[in-house]
Amino acid sequence: MEQKNWLEETAKQVLAAQVLETNHFTQKYGLALGKEDAALLAQERADMLRAQRRVEFGPGILPKIIYAFCDSSYIYQDNYRESLARLQEIFFQYKNEMMDELSDDELLAFMREQFDQVCCGDFGYLEGTCLEIFAQAVRAGYSGYEETEGKGEFGKIDIVKRWDRELYLEALFDLF
Repeated sequence: MEQKNWLEETAKQVLAAQVLETNHFTQKYGLALGKEDAALLAQERADMLRAQRRVEFGPGILPKIIYAFCDSSYIYQDNYRESLARLQEIFFQYKNEMMDELSDDELLAFMREQFDQVCCGDFGYLEGTCLEIFAQAVRAGYSGYEETEGKGEFGKIDIVKRWDRELYLEALFDLF
C-alpha cells in the first residue's frame, strides 16, 4: 500500500481551495472551476513540480496564472481547465529554462502579452517560439525585461518576420 505524503496532500487541498476562491473574480468573464477541476489542477501542479524538480512555497503560481489570463479572449469555459494546466506547465518549464532570472510576475506578464498579441491563443507557438526565443536571450544575458517588468519585450528580440500592415497596403496598392 502506497503511503501518501501528508504535506503534499495538504498543499493540494489548500491550492484547490484557493483556486475555487478565484471563481468570485473569474465568473465575470464567464469562467469557473468546479471542485473536481480544482483538485485535478492541484494534482497536475504537484506532478509538474516533481517533474521539473521545483518547490513552491505559499499559494503557488496557479492563482496568479488564473488572474493573469482569465480575461483573455482565447480562454473560455470549454477550455478553461486545460488552458490553466497547459499554462502552468509552460510556466514551470520556462522558469527553469530562464534559470529563475525572471520574477514570476515578469514571466507571467511576458507570457500573457505574447499569448494574446503574438500567439493568438496558440500554446505551441507561445512555448516553442516566443518563450524559447526569450529564454535564449535571457540565458545570453539579456536583461531589458527588468525595466519593463516583462512587458513589451518580445519585439526587441523577435527574430521571426511578422506581417506588416503598411507593407501589405503598399503591396496591395502596387497591384492596382
